[in-house]
Amino acid sequence: MRCRRVAHRRLKVFCFFFSKKKTFLLCLVFSFQLHAQPLKISTWNLDWLTARSAAQAELPANVHPRAPEDAARLAAYARKLNADIIAFQEVDGQQAAALVFDPARYTILTTSQSVTQRVGLAIRHGIAAVKNPDFTGLDVEPTAKYPLRDGLDATLTLAGGATLRILVIHLKTGCQSDALAGSQRPQCALLRLQIPPLSAWIAARAAEKAAFMILGDFNRVFDMPDPMADAIFHAAPLVRATEGFQNPCWDGAPFIDHILLGGAAATWLRPDSLRVQIFQEIGEAWKDRLSDHCPVSVIISPGK
Repeated sequence: MRCRRVAHRRLKVFCFFFSKKKTFLLCLVFSFQLHAQPLKISTWNLDWLTARSAAQAELPANVHPRAPEDAARLAAYARKLNADIIAFQEVDGQQAAALVFDPARYTILTTSQSVTQRVGLAIRHGIAAVKNPDFTGLDVEPTAKYPLRDGLDATLTLAGGATLRILVIHLKTGCQSDALAGSQRPQCALLRLQIPPLSAWIAARAAEKAAFMILGDFNRVFDMPDPMADAIFHAAPLVRATEGFQNPCWDGAPFIDHILLGGAAATWLRPDSLRVQIFQEIGEAWKDRLSDHCPVSVIISPGK
């Protein structure tokens, strides 16, 4: 009897040849589904992170560039976070991101906007990534002196062949819990204008039947009846990883950093995997030296 194993991407075929006057071929076919390994995905606002001087980066008067030792602390926290994919906000390009995310381990993508507070992705080597055109629809005031932040749109190919479309965003600040329709604050008017393009992006991904995630600093509390959340969730069925959880970061303010999953990705979320990495340093001064946001992360199991 001879046995030969035939490998296939989704099938294992074992063929046994029997010979005694006549030859018989018996093939046993075992089907199995390839899955990617679980991935840790995080979002982290790094609070005006720049490698340039305050004057070059046009930082506000109360914001100072990180000292080398503070950048080293952030890099140590990034190593401890040990995420496969990190969506980051308020980072002044790839050089600044490399202060925290080791280029020997991560591929770094940022938007092409010439602003200090850019968004981007740090993607562990081994995960294929294609950067799609920047999502400029969020800049609803393009002629303003300080434009609003574009979103970073990327398509990742994961182990096992699953694809994941990711949109990293940082929406307009200053309207975390005001009533959008009734507020007289100009920040709320701008945030309200960002809802339709964001909802359209979500609806387009759902129409494509893509697995997708939107994550970043939404600058909005969703744990209340909210027209912004209603509009986004009306665009497509979504799972919000932060729903029902309290944020332990610094003073324990409600979550404004959110992770939303849609399409097949909604089924990939590992239950109860939401984590917030807390800084060991205590005190208001450390907020300026590190960040006023803590990394928020989840675990997904693609293709399950």
